[in-house]
Formats: sequence, C-alpha cells, structure tokens
Amino acid sequence: MTSGDDTGKTTVVVVTWRGREHLAACLDALAAQTAGHRVLVVDNASDDGTAAIIAAHPSRPAVHRTRANLGYAGALARVLPGVATEYVAWLNDDAAPAPDWLAELEAVLDADPAVGAASARLETTGGDTQSVGVVLTPDGYGRDATGGEVFGFCGGAALLRTRAVALAGGVPAAFFCYYEDTDTSWRLRLAGWTVRSVPSARVRHLHGASTRPGSATFHRWNERNRLWMLLRCAPAGVAVRELARFAAITALLPVRRLAGRAVPDAWNYRLPLRLRVLAEVLGRVLSLVGERRAITRRATVPRAAVWRSANSAGQPPVT
Repeated sequence: MTSGDDTGKTTVVVVTWRGREHLAACLDALAAQTAGHRVLVVDNASDDGTAAIIAAHPSRPAVHRTRANLGYAGALARVLPGVATEYVAWLNDDAAPAPDWLAELEAVLDADPAVGAASARLETTGGDTQSVGVVLTPDGYGRDATGGEVFGFCGGAALLRTRAVALAGGVPAAFFCYYEDTDTSWRLRLAGWTVRSVPSARVRHLHGASTRPGSATFHRWNERNRLWMLLRCAPAGVAVRELARFAAITALLPVRRLAGRAVPDAWNYRLPLRLRVLAEVLGRVLSLVGERRAITRRATVPRAAVWRSANSAGQPPVT
C-alpha cells in the first residue's frame, strides 16, 4: 500500500528541518510499507529546498509548514492534536523503515490494549543496533538500549496510541529537542500504560543528520531537558537530588580548576553552559511545578513505583 492510503489506522508524522539530503529516502521507505497509513510531514521552516522535495515526491504526503523551527518536540506538539487515527507514529526524517516496520509495531499494540507505545529497532547503515528503546540510569538520564526490556520508546521511530498520548498530556513542546520521548514515556507509565520494545520493526537511521551530538547545543538541551523531565515526572526526592547535584558540580568546577585537578573536556563540564542550564531550569520552576501537579492529577501509578521499575535489574534480553 502507498503512503497516501487513507484506510490505515496510523498517521506517520515525519518532522523535518533542512532534510533535503535524506527526506526522499524516508518517504520512499514509507511508500513501501505493507500496512496502510497516512503520512504527515512537518516542515520546520526549512530553507534548503526541502519543500520542493516534499512536493515532488510521488506519495504526495500531507504537509504542515511552520513559520519558525519549533524543534522536534514543538513540531509534534503542534500537529498531534489534529491526528484522528487510532495510532500515531513518530519518525525522524533521516530514518528509512523496512517494509514491515509499521505492521510489526501495529501488531504489538493490536495484541495488547495495555501497551501505550512500541519502540522500533534503529540501526546504522552497517546494520549495528543503535537503539531498541530507552532505559533510565540511576541519575535519571535516558540512555539508548541495544537489548533487554525498556523503560521508554525512542522517538526516532515509534508507534503510540493517539488517545494515550493525549490523555497523558501530549508532547512537551518547550523541550524543543531531546527527552521529549522519555518524558512522554514517563507520563504514559504514570498513567498506567506500558512501553514495549519491538526489535523486529527495523529502521535504518542516519544518526545525527539534523543535529550534532556532542555539540554545545546538544549538551545544553540534554542536561536541561533531563532536569525538566525529572522535575515534571520523577519522585520529588530524585528530582531535587539531581538538581542539587547538578548545581553542586557546577559550583565546584572553578575550585577544581584552581586546584589543578582534572575536569572532563566536554561541553557539559564547561561553566557557561552549566550556568545557562541552571538559569533555564530555575527560570521555569514555577511552570514546572504546575505541570507536575497536572501530571499528578492524571496519574494512576505512583511515581516511586515507576521509578523502582525503571531502575530494576536483571531484565531478560530482547531477542
């Protein structure tokens, strides 16, 4: 079936920003899917000819163009309220799913009404596994898993129940990029849904085609959004502990350097970046507290129970 088939139960949302070099391959892969679906491309104010690539593609996907770059989170938040299908897929513009990708994910959600999201297997062009979902570290970072049970889905290629996402509060647009998937996974689990890894749903992924992992901007979003997520979703003790730890490490960096002690040579250990992160977190504290209360009102599972489950050891491997 083609990517323009309106008989399917899924809308695939592809967010693109300056995706001229790789978007056509993504749309080609969607056109080859065995499951019927709709495609909605969100063009985040691209200025590199991306619009022409979309217009020329034979699948003729629906398009929503923004006036400014809203980031991945902002673009999803903008269009998800208008999605009318039972399921909604998130797909990076530098991802090319195998023909049975969507069918494999839909089968999992069809079979178990408790599953709120299913995470695909993202692979490098050489076939190595990048991610089958997200796990949480003891300090609350989201980390890509290459096997085993997962806490959350990887937003690069996942299928969600549209109603579940809406009831859980949608997508946190302010995150812009990174952790919007882990934050959404947190809220799904707090609302009583589960998240499954589906390694049979394979996707070739050009990791970092639109962003620059390891850059100053990456580390700013990564550190800030982790703290925003914890303040919104995690047990209060965990959120306060991690914010205090981040502040303490920031305060000690000049002391370590004056004492001649080694400091990691990475952007997230540079004082200006960390001070900016703290300012962005503290500047939104009141808003985050309000968002936390709204999440609490929707929750059916205690935060402590979700946190214990996320940090449990000895999960069986995914085969």
